[in-house]
Amino acid sequence: MNKRKIINDPLYGFITIHSDLIYDIIQHPYFQRLRRIKQLGLTDLVYPGANHTRFHHAIGAMHLMSQALDSLKLKGYEITNKEYESALIAILLHDIGHGPFSHVLESSILTKVHHEELSLLFMNVLNDIFNKELTLAISIFTGDYERNFFHDLVSSQLDMDRLDYLNRDSFFTGVSEGIVGSDRLVRMFEIVNDELVIEEKAIYSVENFLNARRMMYWQVYLHKTTTSAEVMLIQIVKRAKFLVKNGFSLPMSDGLSLFFANDFKLIDFKEHIELLEIFGNLDDYDLWGGIKQWKNCNDKILSFLCKSLLERNLFKVVLSKKPFSEEYVHTIEQKISQFYQLSTPELDYFRIVGEISNLGYISSGKGINIKKKNGEIIDITYASDLPNIKAMSEIVTKHFLCSTENVFLGFFK
Repeated sequence: MNKRKIINDPLYGFITIHSDLIYDIIQHPYFQRLRRIKQLGLTDLVYPGANHTRFHHAIGAMHLMSQALDSLKLKGYEITNKEYESALIAILLHDIGHGPFSHVLESSILTKVHHEELSLLFMNVLNDIFNKELTLAISIFTGDYERNFFHDLVSSQLDMDRLDYLNRDSFFTGVSEGIVGSDRLVRMFEIVNDELVIEEKAIYSVENFLNARRMMYWQVYLHKTTTSAEVMLIQIVKRAKFLVKNGFSLPMSDGLSLFFANDFKLIDFKEHIELLEIFGNLDDYDLWGGIKQWKNCNDKILSFLCKSLLERNLFKVVLSKKPFSEEYVHTIEQKISQFYQLSTPELDYFRIVGEISNLGYISSGKGINIKKKNGEIIDITYASDLPNIKAMSEIVTKHFLCSTENVFLGFFK
């Protein structure tokens, strides 16, 4: 069987699968599950075209990795065939540990396990399945490989993950501010002391990349309507888990029922491989299937939340540069309690206070290094002559309060 297939991608055109091993990994059920997990969770409630998946993103990031490695090889940097293949596998599998709705439910279905920790566990299982052929890829993914620039390409402030998701999310949402010149950036990579750096002549492309990322966070990832929908989904999971743990019977898939009834830790996944297998079968459809049934359940809170989300009757979001006063929050709580006849513990499902933060560039720690024409290596913050890079190094935080529309009626003129 010919496994050197090509995939027609809406962003990059034809993407080549470079080896039989990569083809077999893509065909594995763990990876195919990513077709059923949306890249942007509930963002399609704001931007209807945002229906692309983690599968799309992983394939695209792999393609950019191949472009970056090809460019480095043309510049004379030695990259073996095994390193090349392993770097592609590392970026291909970097998000394989995501659960339903990606980042939205990162701390809801599992409260103490990060998706990157699960990605590593999945990679270890696949390594056993494929006769230890993923050992180098895992080392690159974890940053343990001695040639550190490979890890930089997988996970850094200018990696293949970010380059793909910005362009891909921009394309599918129609938000043109997120477009990044990835072709130019990957061709401007160089290696100094096994660290990834960017040629000075690409400095404006890097600035555009950082600005695009900041704009995408405000216009897409942290859009207040998306925030509302995500908060409601989190409340649905919170309520459903509460009911299940208190003996209330809710129709749902066996896998979802298991994770709703138990608070598993990372050690549980390491010691009981069957848990990873069960989690590896969960996707967005498990939640949507449950939500469609729970809208008719006897619990008024869960029923209301599910019906509202399905019909896109979303909570209203109020933003503030400063934390909301206790008096203001208390007034909102009184209106909720009177309108819905709720007890104090139940108020938490209808009044959500939180914050959203946007940081375009982290100047501390390992940043984006520019190689000047004289060979000097300097952080982008100091290499750039534009002040907006320094501005993007500061965290911008907005506080939000979420509740139903009728609670706010008469509050604002």
